[in-house]
Amino acid sequence: MFYREAGDFKTSYTADSQTFPIKFDRYRYYVVLAVAFGIIPFIINDYWANALLLPFLIYAIAAIGLNILVGYCGQVSLGTGGFMAVGAYACYKLMTAFPDVSMFIHVLLAGGITAIVGVLFGLPSLRIKGFYLAVATLAAQFFLVWLFNRVPWFYNYSASGQINAPERDVFGIIITGPNAPAWATYLFCLIFLSFCAIIARNLTRGTTGRTWMAIRDMDIAAEIIGVNPLKAKLTAFAVSSFFVGIAGALFFAVYLGAVEVGEVFGIQKSFLVLFMVIIGGLGSIFGSFAGAAFLVLLPVVLKVVGVDVLGWPTDIVAHLQLVIVGALIITFLILEPHGLAQLWRVAKEKLRLWPFPH
Repeated sequence: MFYREAGDFKTSYTADSQTFPIKFDRYRYYVVLAVAFGIIPFIINDYWANALLLPFLIYAIAAIGLNILVGYCGQVSLGTGGFMAVGAYACYKLMTAFPDVSMFIHVLLAGGITAIVGVLFGLPSLRIKGFYLAVATLAAQFFLVWLFNRVPWFYNYSASGQINAPERDVFGIIITGPNAPAWATYLFCLIFLSFCAIIARNLTRGTTGRTWMAIRDMDIAAEIIGVNPLKAKLTAFAVSSFFVGIAGALFFAVYLGAVEVGEVFGIQKSFLVLFMVIIGGLGSIFGSFAGAAFLVLLPVVLKVVGVDVLGWPTDIVAHLQLVIVGALIITFLILEPHGLAQLWRVAKEKLRLWPFPH
């Protein structure tokens, strides 16, 4: 009733299999895009950009990448922070070596380099899985952080050991450095998020996504019916690492501007992105958005309510955030393994029949 499906007929297979088969869903999608591209850039300020919007956009890209690997292909990964570091340092080396090349090219090339590294560390998935694969990717996390700390070439022999993003512009508009306007950095990240979400959505609905899900559900049966596990697993690692590398490059160049790998891309970053995927929903592109939005909004809401309204000490509010995230992960894993995405799916199903009971 709410979606008004009556009269929404399909006359071709293309129309029947489109991403949003119900008109109401398509219109809502277009409205969200119009607001994101046409309204928010004109009202955004530095606080909203740095506290909410930029972290959400970048973490959503990383969550989509990890969700492809964990949610769609069923391969456990605890090395997301290390792969984000690869994207950040690759972007830094490209920015300093080729200052006249567009930042769009730098970010995409950083994602490509990260994809190659991801495939190399994904090779053990051909022989091991589950807990052992998690340990292997965890080893990749520690190795990559150690590598970027110990080899001075990666940070251009800087005495401080950190990397700083030089000021770069796109079409004359500065998007990196302290002088970059908030609307420009927001739009730059939004373009990449839209690009990654569209690619991920189409990949997961096509042949590649079906092979990933076949490997996830039962790899032996998938191999028997003709699915190549080598190709399926390595493409999942490559695509996932590509998205995570883009997120790392944006996190360094556009959001932070200066990075010390051990502090920014440590193991806590890997767990943060994994928590976004678990809370948002495994195997769901929308779940990646929902999980990223939730864990970006949670600290801000707790600070406003706990510190500003109730007057609690800051350290108590920080510890309360950890308690809430941990409790939610346990709750979702036990009661609703598909996370916020499944709750949204159930709500839509009820709205399709509202106000009728059947």
